[in-house]
Amino acid sequence: MNPAVRDELFASLEKLHTTGPGAERVRKNLSLDAGEDVVRWCRELVQNPEAEIRKCGKNVYVRVGDCEITVHARSGTIITAHVRKG
Repeated sequence: MNPAVRDELFASLEKLHTTGPGAERVRKNLSLDAGEDVVRWCRELVQNPEAEIRKCGKNVYVRVGDCEITVHARSGTIITAHVRKG
């Protein structure tokens, strides 16, 4: 994990957002309630001290336990999230 990537993501937490379809994709993939605030949920995941954060190309991947979210590094858009298998 690169501490600079973590610092960059922490500094732009207020910029974190998603689209309507992105929110639905995250809810479906993680079995979240329909009323769940996806952005708030993802911010909490990012701030988890056990979060593993890495950047690969244009995306940042945040993993805690078996959950991983994908964020576009420059725009702060939450692209998707899923439960990792294995």
